[in-house]
Amino acid sequence: MRYHSIIFILLGLAMGSCESSSDRGDKQLEDRAYLHESVKELMDVHVYDITSPPLASRSMVYPLLSAYYCYALTNEELPLIAHHLNDWNAHIPKPSPESDVHAEWAALAAFAITAEKHVYSQGLWKSWTDSLHAYYRTHLSEAMYADSYAWAERCAALVNDYAAADGLKEIRTQPKYTTGKVTEGQWMPTPPNYMDPIEPHWGDLRPFTLDSVEQYAPPPPTPFDMTEGSPFYREAEEVYEVVNELSVEEREIAAFWDCNPYVVLHKGHFMQPVKKITPGGHWMGITRIACRDNDLSFGASLQAYTYTAIALADAFISCWDEKYRSQYIRPETVINTFMDQKWVPVLQTPPFPEYTSGHSVISTAAARVLTHLIGDDFDYVDNVEVEFGLPERQFPSFLAASQEAAESRIYGGIHFRPAVEQGILQGHKIADQVIQTLEDE
Repeated sequence: MRYHSIIFILLGLAMGSCESSSDRGDKQLEDRAYLHESVKELMDVHVYDITSPPLASRSMVYPLLSAYYCYALTNEELPLIAHHLNDWNAHIPKPSPESDVHAEWAALAAFAITAEKHVYSQGLWKSWTDSLHAYYRTHLSEAMYADSYAWAERCAALVNDYAAADGLKEIRTQPKYTTGKVTEGQWMPTPPNYMDPIEPHWGDLRPFTLDSVEQYAPPPPTPFDMTEGSPFYREAEEVYEVVNELSVEEREIAAFWDCNPYVVLHKGHFMQPVKKITPGGHWMGITRIACRDNDLSFGASLQAYTYTAIALADAFISCWDEKYRSQYIRPETVINTFMDQKWVPVLQTPPFPEYTSGHSVISTAAARVLTHLIGDDFDYVDNVEVEFGLPERQFPSFLAASQEAAESRIYGGIHFRPAVEQGILQGHKIADQVIQTLEDE
């Protein structure tokens, strides 16, 4: 567990011991702080476990749904949304008037209970959740602490049952993915690690708001044709030339939005994995910045996190469905095979097919949801990647950031332009569906 988390816990306990009945405003600040830190701690476990981007989106959305459901049934600040989700049939009545439920602690407890089901390093996660218990056990009466946790367990159980039926177990039994042929423009594992493809059956999962995974399937990619001057040849040539002529800033942009948890540094026979945040994790970090900079309440912050997480989850399902339908070849394979065998992209090519660009889809979907909730003129400093050794970047809006994230994939040499452009369109359509579904009366 990180050093700053330990300090966070000690400060929280110290504040409680100084004034056991501090005013409600201070308590609200603490509740919000623990919400933001809980999301960050889960993101850190994802990094530690090298969780794949699609799996990390699933591991985040269900805990947030638990927290949201738990909170919305005890606090009218938030509208109920669970009944709008695909295949949601569960329902429990609100807590009885006789129970003494603290809405914020119950929501955080539901988040913690559900997250434990979705991480590998459960001991690492428990070290954080123990701090939550310690804080609220200190600040609440014994009855309120217990009633709130019992309520959280009921809500989390419903969401965990909902998660168990989304198809993950079934896709884990699917046969091994068979790679295609380079001469037919199909994806092959790329250097330096030549990894097997990540989550080839992710498109078989149940989406949250989409009518089906094919609802916003993009048009097919450009037909593979390495005849000089063909549309495909020109797309490959563009990537080759862009990477060879990158400016310093374009290299910085590519690095800033890399978000590839599978990067491995090679030196002779020595291999060192570089743990990084996922694309979805980066956008959860941006959500955290937006919530804190706008001084959003606990409920409004929880809504922003949850809506964004749903958009990310559906975006990954939709995008991955297309990736393994088109099985499209990566620029690195094309250029090394047909143009320049010594050429290397700026970024290590992620281990899955090219079309559409995942960052383009998920970044656009997340940016649109955040714009809907917070506004289109939110000027912010993105410091999410500072802990990974990258500098801050400033953006005038969420959509400006998502556009840069999408363009970074060409700078990095890992996508052709149509994957970016169609990925952006795909992300917009998914965001429209998420917003319309969650806010349907």
